[in-house]
Parts: sequence; structure tokens; C-alpha cells
Amino acid sequence: MQDFFKKFQRSAKTYLNTNILFMSFVLSSVINAWLLRVFTVGNYFELKPILADFAVCLIVGAFGYLLKPQNQFKYFFSWSIFFTTLCVINSIYYTNYISFASISLLSTTLQLFDVADAVVESILEIKDFIFLWQPIALLYVNYNLKKKNYFEMVSKIEVGKIRALNTLVAAFVFIGFFVSMLTGLDIGRFGKQWNREYVVMKFGLYTYQVNDLISSIKPQLNPLFGYDENAKIFREYYDSKEDTTKKNKYSDIFKGQNIIMIHAESIQQMVIDLKFNNRELTPNLNKLSKEGLAFSNFYAQEGVGTSSDSEFTLNTSLMPTSSGTVFVNYWNREYVTIPKMLKNLGYYSFSMHGNKGAYWNRNVVHKEFGYDRFYYYDKDFDLDEKIGLGLSDKSFFRQAVPKIQGISENNQNFYGTMIMLSNHTPFSDIIKQGIVDFEVDFKYEKINEETNKKEIVSARYLENTKIGNYFKSVHYADEAIGQFIDELDETGLLENTVIVIYGDHDAKLKKSEYERFYNYDPYTDSLLDEEDPDYRAIDAYDIEINKKVPFIIWSKNKKLATEVTEVMGMYDIAPTLGNMFGFKIPYALGNDMFSITNNVVVFPDGNWITNKMYYNNQKSEGKLINANEPVSLEEIAMYTEKSEEILKVSNSIIVYDLIRKTEETNKLMEGVNN
Repeated sequence: MQDFFKKFQRSAKTYLNTNILFMSFVLSSVINAWLLRVFTVGNYFELKPILADFAVCLIVGAFGYLLKPQNQFKYFFSWSIFFTTLCVINSIYYTNYISFASISLLSTTLQLFDVADAVVESILEIKDFIFLWQPIALLYVNYNLKKKNYFEMVSKIEVGKIRALNTLVAAFVFIGFFVSMLTGLDIGRFGKQWNREYVVMKFGLYTYQVNDLISSIKPQLNPLFGYDENAKIFREYYDSKEDTTKKNKYSDIFKGQNIIMIHAESIQQMVIDLKFNNRELTPNLNKLSKEGLAFSNFYAQEGVGTSSDSEFTLNTSLMPTSSGTVFVNYWNREYVTIPKMLKNLGYYSFSMHGNKGAYWNRNVVHKEFGYDRFYYYDKDFDLDEKIGLGLSDKSFFRQAVPKIQGISENNQNFYGTMIMLSNHTPFSDIIKQGIVDFEVDFKYEKINEETNKKEIVSARYLENTKIGNYFKSVHYADEAIGQFIDELDETGLLENTVIVIYGDHDAKLKKSEYERFYNYDPYTDSLLDEEDPDYRAIDAYDIEINKKVPFIIWSKNKKLATEVTEVMGMYDIAPTLGNMFGFKIPYALGNDMFSITNNVVVFPDGNWITNKMYYNNQKSEGKLINANEPVSLEEIAMYTEKSEEILKVSNSIIVYDLIRKTEETNKLMEGVNN
């Protein structure tokens, strides 16, 4: 036995001394993946993802042994650059989307070239650069090994194929341990892949990326396989879906009237009725909210496609796709949209935007959605005032009014979508131009110690912060909306036109920004202590619940003056407007808000919210909206099942082009019957 241990000790020592570069690569790669989880999902000591990442790195590293020792560094270094890049990209991505990046989104990331300043200013953090230590460390290790003639020594004793085989065997042993620890829930969510946060938490970064690669190829192959199964899911869902388009007091209330939809970039519900020193931040939106129908618990349901996802879900009442974005990856499917349904009622549909027409592929998608004309700045507008990504909102609206007037004169009715732009992250361009007259400070009385007299002091606690810039930018957007409505009124366009305003998504503000806004103490120029009775605790769920955006329906001649507090999502807009204007979206996943109670809003990551709670389906936990209104486990299970069903049905429609194929089948059957 003693000889055995001595032999094992010598073998282990030899292995360690002759595999330094390999071990440096494997361990540094595993550490970086662990650091990513620490910075994102926070499961510091979970063993399963460490085993999975270790096994993947062993497999990758094993093939390095097939090269001569002198050439192995290039192989390991290249992989370390690749793994480091994965960590950096996912770290940045998680900061912005609270999810992990997908290969299927590569086409989407091309949009970042148009918002590069926003990325640098508002998304990059110091932690995103920590991962760069890995390739630097590998360079250092290689430099020292070369000084000690390590590679010459290893080349005399190394048999590459044997070491590669042994390493692969070791990797599969670790995979065996890993698989034995998995639960049925783990395996199920790994297969579905939409729960990306959960997959990284349980399977590690590298396993997630391998699975993501396979999942990203599926959309190209899926239409060739599995059609019958998904068509069956689709038919059964709509055959059993309850009809929520019942007649109510708002049915046909606006039938025959024009619609102007204002896509309010990044405006959150929190700005409504917000005041600084008794001055309203959004006086125009406040007025419209009070005079019209104001849905105060309305949520966007966007995924990685942000604004484009909101446009898609609003117009179709379907969910964003689980891989890629509809506007980029699935634009050529058949969708039933608001413009198409209104065309049947004699409406002319148009859209306008102060950005490039190709951004988010809108110049192609809007035509597919049924818009008769898309106006954009590099073709139809004079770029006389630039803010951020394109034409300023005020100039955009000013130039748009004569165009809308011409459309009105030549058409019985019209439906127009006005896509705002100036209030786009990072919100600083408006401030740099000095065109906003609004102070987001806190004024209070203070005794001057020198004169012993009271004086008014201004605590500029939000100056040069992202949230402070955001509030000023929102004030500008509100002024632009007010100007637009005044100009429409002057031309008489408001006499038969309903204004619909929706926030396309939240402002992507971080927890630290909310902390400063809610917990600043001007008297001490610091944040309140957690023990202070006025301290407002803010956790990840508070931020999610606070992501609600405005949804307002306003008419000059019909002052409905009603607040709707029922929770509502972007996919509920089309059924709700359909009830009011006299059309119906046959494949809607949402509901008419005046024909339903206990609504549920589903998010693309599988999370959901009701009037009672926000539930994180990835972590199987949630937060009550009101602590005095508990939610039963049966309710949670019911809404979770419903959420997953909605996502599955929507994804089936998009991937397999089921609406087109269903309508083609229906026409064929009509021909046979006739």
C-alpha cells in the first residue's frame, strides 16, 4: 500500500508539473464563469454549475493535447479569449436585460452600432472588465514557462493522444456526477431554454452557451420538423380559449373615429403626477390621464427586441419570440394586425419615426404589418434638429402634422403610429444641448450660520445622474406631446380623432438610481440609513413591479376621466381597442380589459404579474403586491401553467407560420365545400 501511494504521489507530481498550461486554462475559465454567476444570479456555492463548467473546459482542453506542446499555447489562449468574451458579453447583457445573451440574437446586436454612445455611457460597468484577467494570466504563465524551457521538457514525455483520451474520460466522469444531481425540473427547463437565468444557475455558462447554439439553430430547422405537434397545440388552445370580447359599456364607443397612436419612448408610469418643488414633471400627460382612460397598472412585455417587441405585441396581441426578434428573424410570417383589421373598415394606415427606416427593420416590417406608408427621417423628414439617435421629437411632430392633415383630407379614416425617439437612453443629449428648463432638485429652508437668517437652499441631488437626466428628458418628451396635440387641435384633426399613448418599455434604470431617488436625505447630503423610518427598501422585485408604463386613451370630445387599475399588458391593447373601434383580432392572446377581471400579464422570460403578485418563474418565487392579500399555491400553479402555455402557443404561431397555414387551409376547405 505504501508503494502504491508513493507511485501515485510521483505520478500526480509529474502530471501537475507537465500540465501547467492546461490546468491554468481550465481553472481560469471555470473561475471566470463562476465570477459571472456571482455578478449576475449570485449562486456563489452551487456545485452543479461548477461541475458542468469544469467538464466543458476539460473537453475543450483535451483537444489541445493533439497539438505539439510548443503550439498548445495558441490553442488555449484562443479559447481563453473566446470564453472571456462570452463572460463580458453576458455580464453587459445581464445588466441591461436581466437575462443571458443568445447566439440567436447576433443579428439583433447589429442595432447596437446605432446606440453605441448609450451602451458605453449607461451599460458598461467596472465589473465587465474583471474577466479580462484570464487571457492576461495565461500570457503571464506562458511567459514564465518559456523561460524555464517547459515545452521542451514536456515534449520529451508527453503522448498527446493518450493525454487527450484520459482527459476526455475524466470529463465524462464529471458529467456523470453532474447528471446524477439533476432534477426533472432542471432537465425540463434545460430543454425549453427560455428560462436562461435558471439554465445558467444550474448548468453553468458554457453548457448554457452550447445548448443555446443548438436552440438557435432550431428556428431555421423547426419549420421542417414538429409542425403537426405545434399545429395541434395551436388549434386546441384557440378552440378552448374563452371569448373575452363581450359587449360592455365601451363597445363601439369610438367606432368610425381616427386613431393616432403615440409610441412614447422609455416613459414609465412613475413620472405621472411626479412633482419637483410643486412643479409638475409631465403636465401634459397628467392632463390627458385625468381626462381620458388611464391604465395605471400597464406593463410592456418586451424582450431583447425592446421597442420593436412592443410594436409587435401591441399590433398582434402575440408575445415576442423566445429566440431572436420578430422584426429581424421572423418578419416574413403572416400576422393579423391592427392595421390589417382597420383596412377592412376603410382605414388608411401609416407610421412615422424620426430615426432611420432600416432600424429594427421597420421599413420592411411595417409594410408586412399592413401599414400603407412608413415615413422616416432619412427619407421624409428634414433633420433640422438632431437629438440623440435622430430627429428631435418636437421637430418630428411639427413636420408630421401637415403630413397627417394631407392623409386626413384624402381618406375616410386613418390609423397612425407616431414613434418618439428623443427620450432614448442615455438621456444626456437633451441636457447637453441645454434645451430643457426643469430643475430636478429639492429646495428647503436652512439657517445661514454666518448671517443667522433663513435662506432657501437647493439640493441638486439628481444632477448628473442617469435618473436625473431621465426626468429632464421625460419633461422634454411631455412638452413635445403637448405641442403635438395643440397643433393637431389647431388644424381641426382632433374633432374625430382618438389619441392613444403607450410607454414602449421602462427606462432600464439600475437599483442605485432608484435608491438615490427614493432615499436621499438633503439635510445630510447622503442616503438614508436602512434603520431610518423613512427608508424605502428596494429589491429586485420592487424594480420589476415599478416597470409599469403609461397607457392612455384620450378624446377631445369624450372626457371619460376614468382610471383603470386592473393589471394590463401590451398584448391586451389590440383586443381592448378592437372592442372600442369595432374590429377583432382572431388570434389574440390578450383580453379586452373591460370584459375581464383577474387578468395576468406574461413576460417573455416566463415571469408573470397579476393584481396580487409578481412571480419569478425562473426562481420559483415572487412578491406580493399587497402583503394583506395572500396568493395560494394553487393560484401560482394555475398562472404559471397559463403563462407557459401562452408562450408556447405564441412561439408556435411565429416559428411555424401557423396563421398563414391555417388561413390557407380554411380557404382550401371553403373551395372544396363550394
